[in-house]
Amino acid sequence: MTEKNGMRLEVCDNGRYLLKEGNPFFWLADTAWLIFEKLDEAEAELYLRNRKEKGFNVIQATLIHKWPERNKDGDTPLIQNDFMQIDETGAFWKRVETIVDIAASMDIYMALLPAWGSIVKKGYLNSENADHYLEFLIRHFGNKKNVIWLIGGDVKGEEAIDLFIHIGMRLKNECRDQLIGFHPFGRTSSSFWFHEMPWLDFNMFQSGHRRYDQVNLKAWDDNEGTPYYGEDNYKYVAHDLSLLPIKPTLDGEPSYEQIPQGLHDEKEPKWQSWDIRRYAYWSTFAGAFGHTYGSNAVMQFYTQTDKEGAYGITRSWQEEKDNIGSFCMGHLRKLMESVDFINGRAKEDLLVSANKEKYEHISVFAGDDFIFCYDYLGIPFTLDLSSYHGNMKFYYMDPLSGGYGYEGSVTGETKVRFSPPEKLEGHNDWVLVLLLEKQEIKTGRCS
Repeated sequence: MTEKNGMRLEVCDNGRYLLKEGNPFFWLADTAWLIFEKLDEAEAELYLRNRKEKGFNVIQATLIHKWPERNKDGDTPLIQNDFMQIDETGAFWKRVETIVDIAASMDIYMALLPAWGSIVKKGYLNSENADHYLEFLIRHFGNKKNVIWLIGGDVKGEEAIDLFIHIGMRLKNECRDQLIGFHPFGRTSSSFWFHEMPWLDFNMFQSGHRRYDQVNLKAWDDNEGTPYYGEDNYKYVAHDLSLLPIKPTLDGEPSYEQIPQGLHDEKEPKWQSWDIRRYAYWSTFAGAFGHTYGSNAVMQFYTQTDKEGAYGITRSWQEEKDNIGSFCMGHLRKLMESVDFINGRAKEDLLVSANKEKYEHISVFAGDDFIFCYDYLGIPFTLDLSSYHGNMKFYYMDPLSGGYGYEGSVTGETKVRFSPPEKLEGHNDWVLVLLLEKQEIKTGRCS
C-alpha cells in the first residue's frame, strides 16, 4: 500500500483555514477513537471506504486508548505495559501502519492521538518515558504525509501541562510537515491553555454532549469554572477567533449521533441527525475551518458480541455506520467548497434584527459573492443586502438531502425577508444560499 503524494497541509495566510498543497482544505472528520483496537485490516478498509464515499477526509483515532491496550487479536503495543519497551516489530504496530497507509491511498488523513488523556492522568505516560515513545512515533509515522497529530484526548491541559507542551514541541521540531492540535476535555478548547504555543497549528474545542439545561449533572465530567455555552458551539468559534495570533479552530467533538443527551443517563433522549446538522452548520458558519462528526456506535466500534458497550449503545457499528447524520456531513463540505470559503466570514450583522438565542439562532456566513444562512427552525428572517450590488440568485438547500430548490433572484433591494418553505416530514432546518448572478463561484486562494 503506497501513500499518495501531494497531501501536505498548512495554515492559510489569513490564519483561519487550512490549505492542501496550496488549495483550500475543508476538514470533515469522523470520530473513530478505537479503530486500531477493535478492527482488523479488512474491517478498517470497509469503514474507511464508507467514510470516503460520504465525503469524510480526516479520521480521528487513538493509538493507545485503554490500559492495558490490545487489539482484537490480542496483540499489544507495549511489552509488559511499559512505554520504555515498545514492541516495534509486533503485529499491533504493523496493523496500525497498514491502516494508516490504507487511509492515505484513499486521500484520507489520520488525526492520531498518541495516547488517550486518561493514560497521562494516571501516570502511565509521563516525563520519564514520553521521549522513548515519541522517538518511536517519529520514526514510524513522522514522515507519513497523511498524519496529523492530536495531543491530549478528552483531558484538560492543566492535568499535565508540562508534558503536553513537551510532546507538542518535540513533534513540531521533528515532524515539520505534519500539523499538530490538542483534543481537550468536554466544553473546553485547546486555546484555554496552549493558544500562544508555537507548536499548536490549530485550536480544537469539544462542545460536548450536554443540552442547555445540563450545566451540572453531578457527574465525573462536570466542568466548573469554564464558560458553559450549552449547545451553542458557535460561541467557542467566536472565542477562539478573537484571540491573537489568529489560529484556525473547529469543533472536534460535538454531540455524537445516537448518544444520550448528557451521556450518563440512558433514559435521556438521544441526539438525532438534525442536532448533528445544527452543530455542524452553526460552527462552520461561525468561521470554523471544518467539522468533526461522531456516531455513538462507530466511535467505539461496538459489536453485538462485545461484553459491554458505553453510553447505552445497543446497535453495532456496522448498523450505525450509515446513520442519517453521516450522510448529511458531505452536503456541508460540498456547499463550502462550492465558494471561496477561506475568504468568507461570519456575518450575523447582515441580519436586520438582533439574532435570537438557542434554537432560533440564525447563523450567517458570507463572502464577496455569496451568503449562506442556516435556519434550524425554518423561521422567517430579514437580511440587509445593501452591500451586495447586482442580481442575487437564491436557493433553499435541504441539509438533509443536499438538494437545492431555486427560488428566484433579488435585485436592488436593501432589506429582504426570507421565509423558508415548510417540510411536511422531518425536521424543518434549511440553508438559504444567495449567489451573485454574474460572479464565477469557485474556491480560491486565501488573502
